[in-house]
Amino acid sequence: MDNALGQAGERRIGWAARAMPVLTALGTRFAAERPLEGLRIAACLHVTAETAVLMGALRAGGAEIALAASNPLSTQDDVAAALADYGVAVHARAGVDRETYYRHIHQALDIAPEIVLDDGCDLVNILHTERTELLDGVLGGCEETTTGVIRLRQMAAEKALRFPMVAVNDTRTKRMFDNRYGTGQSTMDGIMRATNTLLAGKTVVVAGFGYCGRGVAERARGLGARVVVTEIDPVKALDASLQGYEVRPMAGAAPEGDVFVTVTGNRDVIRGEHLVAMKDGAILANAGHFDVEIDVRALDELAQAVHRGVRPNTDEYVLADGRRLLLLAEGRLVNLTAAEGHPAAVMDMSFSAQALAVAWLARDPVRPAPGVHDVPGEVDVEVARLKLAAAGIEVDELTGEQERYLHSWRAGS
Repeated sequence: MDNALGQAGERRIGWAARAMPVLTALGTRFAAERPLEGLRIAACLHVTAETAVLMGALRAGGAEIALAASNPLSTQDDVAAALADYGVAVHARAGVDRETYYRHIHQALDIAPEIVLDDGCDLVNILHTERTELLDGVLGGCEETTTGVIRLRQMAAEKALRFPMVAVNDTRTKRMFDNRYGTGQSTMDGIMRATNTLLAGKTVVVAGFGYCGRGVAERARGLGARVVVTEIDPVKALDASLQGYEVRPMAGAAPEGDVFVTVTGNRDVIRGEHLVAMKDGAILANAGHFDVEIDVRALDELAQAVHRGVRPNTDEYVLADGRRLLLLAEGRLVNLTAAEGHPAAVMDMSFSAQALAVAWLARDPVRPAPGVHDVPGEVDVEVARLKLAAAGIEVDELTGEQERYLHSWRAGS
């Protein structure tokens, strides 16, 4: 490895660790207790400084780790170099093509893992389709993101999932802190870095009003934008409306939007019929996991000319009538490609839940059944408690009388 590159990665990881007191404390605990001694872990995660702090905690617990990237454009090469120096087998490089991306996942699986960590379900998918000889050795794993949990639940519904997967994405702390606040801030950061556009006064169209979409809408409104939400779920659409957002179908929003952000976990959210209705200079960004939410193939077919790299992570597509549409990050995750992903303080909680879930899977004498499982409630509460303590925040405790009241059905008014 390039020594200078590795040293740069060390500095980046050190900076992230400053804002990750919970995970750092868990690393210290793991080093003393060694709950993962000899455990083989294959991970498919964004190779960033925050992920490196997680890898350090798991290594401190005694695990042997092989890491592949969960997105071809999100890898921080200096962090990958530093992780290799830590003893993590890293199979990742920024900007690789699709074939290399999947080869790296296969290389991570060559460790014959007992635990898997995934972000988008690509690694679990390959285990079940191409590396089935390894399935019997897998105790279980964790999934980090909404898109991955959707895929896993479908696998479980079809009885295809062969081992237990913990839906780290579905914890209360993860949805609130990571999905809402992390995605909201980092998505706006990516859009602004890529375009240097002023969002105040612009119309921002947010496709999807789950936890991530809600965070994007809140941050956009906070920057002075007029926000329009598109949804397929009547309950979420009603929620958006009652929070003061305009709610329209994409066909109605397409002619008005200045900036479009897809956050749905589904494909073809912005299609050809929407692209042809957009105004000159419209910006297209995806904050969902995979590069399928914006129909880039339709955009290619509509364009008379494509100007790559008009700004970093920005490609300009010129339509037949001269209108220009700006696609960010090739339709991949804008917050991890054009920016640096969630702030480290956000990932502190998500990755702490991940580390504790791994320890739970490793030590639980009763192996959970194959399927998708919630993070144990005590793990979620412990992460929140540790985060509050690190921030110097105290909370009330129930009195004995309050405890008795909450557990009695006899007490009334």
